Amino acid sequence: MDATQGTDAGTAGDAPTTAGATALADELDGGRLPGAEASGLSERDQQVLAFERQWWKYAGAKEQAVRELFDMSSTRYYQVLNTLLDDPAALAYDPMLVKRLRRMRSSRQRARTARRLGTEG
Repeated sequence: MDATQGTDAGTAGDAPTTAGATALADELDGGRLPGAEASGLSERDQQVLAFERQWWKYAGAKEQAVRELFDMSSTRYYQVLNTLLDDPAALAYDPMLVKRLRRMRSSRQRARTARRLGTEG
């Protein structure tokens, strides 16, 4: 799955990703946490959080799985995810995941700022 394949979903090299995405989609359907109905999150938002919780378990590129499961580009997916991370309903829905993703986001932002300012060695 190199850059030359682009967004061609029908290439033979995508088979492991497709199988992994299918297995993940099956798990996402049943992956709601207790009290999810009262969380105030849409089903898609709940599925995005469930995907972030377990995408690494499956073979293939995350970007391909995002395209197959959510029918959106990686850029749009990360916009949705970042909005979710700032949503109190998402924090109530899965506090450990949201806090971990917030820490990772902050760490990446600090690293980018340090590189821009030339303070990183």
